[in-house]
Amino acid sequence: MVKLKDLSVAPYVPDWCPGCGNFGILTAVKQAIIKLNLNPKDVVITSGIGCSSKFPQWIKTFGLHGLHGRGLPMAQGIKMANKNLHVIAIAGDGDMYGEGINHLIEAIRDNVNVTLLVHNNDIYSLTKGQASPTTQRGILTTSSPFGNLSYPLNPLALAISQEAAHVERSYSGNLAHLTNSITRAITFDGFSMIDIFTPCVTFNKVNTYKWFNKNLYDLNKTKYDPKNKFAALKKADSKTKLPIGLFYKNKKQTFEQAHQILKKQPLVKKKINKIDISKLLKEFEY
Repeated sequence: MVKLKDLSVAPYVPDWCPGCGNFGILTAVKQAIIKLNLNPKDVVITSGIGCSSKFPQWIKTFGLHGLHGRGLPMAQGIKMANKNLHVIAIAGDGDMYGEGINHLIEAIRDNVNVTLLVHNNDIYSLTKGQASPTTQRGILTTSSPFGNLSYPLNPLALAISQEAAHVERSYSGNLAHLTNSITRAITFDGFSMIDIFTPCVTFNKVNTYKWFNKNLYDLNKTKYDPKNKFAALKKADSKTKLPIGLFYKNKKQTFEQAHQILKKQPLVKKKINKIDISKLLKEFEY
């Protein structure tokens, strides 16, 4: 039985700002792993660049800290190489919805069985508070001192409109809710995405813990059907009270289930000792 200490990298501690919402997400991921009794050696966490993307350094699983916006393609590649692994991609709103937006769309289309956790704090924090794709219009930031002129991206509406297999939203300030959301996403067979509201206490003075606690409600405690795409889109477009929970569930065949090779066995188990590539190499000879 895996325990919290098995996932600790003590004596090292995260260098996030005190009060950062990332601490809650780190704890929730650990609790989900414990709840599912996953062996840490069977868990791989990938990330791009940003405060959130330092995540693999602070949990004792396998991890890969890569390039800006590229956490998802790394996660997909790992899953296709060994489908027996539990693969989680970590990103921030700038990392995933800015630099990585094309990879998000392709991940939705491919439906590889990985879990995406987006730390959405509505700001670029690591680079000192510039407006991100989810920053509300009119907000003052270091890159928009007269107010952000761009309209914010709605990542949930984007994912639902493209019929992503599993779309959730949660909040780093509600540990029980977030742990349940991550547990549900990891066990879902297909691409699962959780957009996680996470306050940046240093650079975002608008979307604070107080603000979120006042403006959020649990969607799944209401009469709501997550299989209804149009109802999900309507909820994703909420402008006042913001719902958290499972927005959309669209069970469909995964990439691994459809691929003629991958559906048989993990690639890492495929024997290569009898493969002869000499004929292929001759084609490149002058």
